[in-house]
Amino acid sequence: MTGQLKETMNIKFENFVDTLDGEDLFDKTKRLDEVLSSGVLTGNEALGMVTMNKVQPESGIKEKDGSVHSVIMLGSNSYLNLSTHPQVMQGAREALEKFGYGMGAVSNYAGITDIHKELETRIARFYGTEDAIVFPSGYGANVGIVSALCGKNDIIINDAANHASIFDGCVLSGAEIKVFPHRDMKYLERILSRIPDEKTGRLIITDGVFSMDGDIAPLDRIVELAQKYNCRIMVDDAHGVGIVGKTGRGAAEHYNVMDKIDLHVGMLSKGPGGLGGYCAASKKITQYLRLYARSYFFSTALPASVAGGLNEVFKLLETDNAGRKKLWDNINYLKEKLVKEGFDIGHSQSAVVPVMIYDEAVLFEMYEKLRQRGVYVNIVTYPAVRRKECRLRLCAMKDLTFEQIDRAVEIIAELGREYGIIK
Repeated sequence: MTGQLKETMNIKFENFVDTLDGEDLFDKTKRLDEVLSSGVLTGNEALGMVTMNKVQPESGIKEKDGSVHSVIMLGSNSYLNLSTHPQVMQGAREALEKFGYGMGAVSNYAGITDIHKELETRIARFYGTEDAIVFPSGYGANVGIVSALCGKNDIIINDAANHASIFDGCVLSGAEIKVFPHRDMKYLERILSRIPDEKTGRLIITDGVFSMDGDIAPLDRIVELAQKYNCRIMVDDAHGVGIVGKTGRGAAEHYNVMDKIDLHVGMLSKGPGGLGGYCAASKKITQYLRLYARSYFFSTALPASVAGGLNEVFKLLETDNAGRKKLWDNINYLKEKLVKEGFDIGHSQSAVVPVMIYDEAVLFEMYEKLRQRGVYVNIVTYPAVRRKECRLRLCAMKDLTFEQIDRAVEIIAELGREYGIIK
């Protein structure tokens, strides 16, 4: 093991969270700066990197030292490349010309246009619900929905791998929080069976497609347990919308339980390629959220240009013409190539493909060298996952060619062999 790897292993994210006894409030920022400026790899080297063009399979990036080079993009959530779709861009242009680049008001005051209302109608129709509410950010959607609907007399039951925004919303709600191991239905039932009868405000929350593993929540079984123990269900299908399911309607469609989900939550920044989040539900629920979800009530509305582009996105999604089939060709090809090289890619069932490294120090070095050799991927370690389960996260995109995938996997495999991850 190199000296630098040994130094890297001593650097922990949590070392810079708390103020130490005798420290000024900002001393932890100085301690962090010293480490980040030391030259020791921390996994933060590419955070804040500047992209030089639209989201596309081969992109120019600017490093922190100012150098510019090209990378094969395997780190974007724009799985369907809809952010550059001509129809979507034209919809955004038309809305920009009509309403300008910002709304200048919160949604409940003067921030809503007919374009926003059309978007909510299209989302509701997509899920077969009475109504939908659009939030100006995905993070704000989860935080606002959970903290508005749940309170101190309620209990929330989470999959351990749920997105951080869900857990933050749970904390803000003041509700009692229970957590079951990832996709462990026996443990979930154990929790549900022990909830006191008087605790009748019950909400099970799960990601649809899990953002770090790429697998799908067992919604068929979750629905059974929710019905047995009188729970409501919220599914955040951020990484599933437009991709998973027979017509791209997500994990609930995959399990044929769309009408059994109380809160269909999704992000407009992943497959749809835009910005914001939403909840599709009954009219009574969306009405309540408009008044009690603080991240909605106190946030300026989504720009009309983004909403205009997203209306075109949902026209494509409604008819399953967003390129889902081509994306799945790329997903399957990428997974096949990685497995053939000997990588552990977990149980991915989506465009999110983990490449397990299991060694944080090695992960940091591979991540740095991959970018230098022309492959951009995401790095995943604590606090997103446990350190011993650290990984590279690859995101397939529709517009990638097989040749680009071949080249990227070849480079990843070279480094994998160099560090003993594969033989």
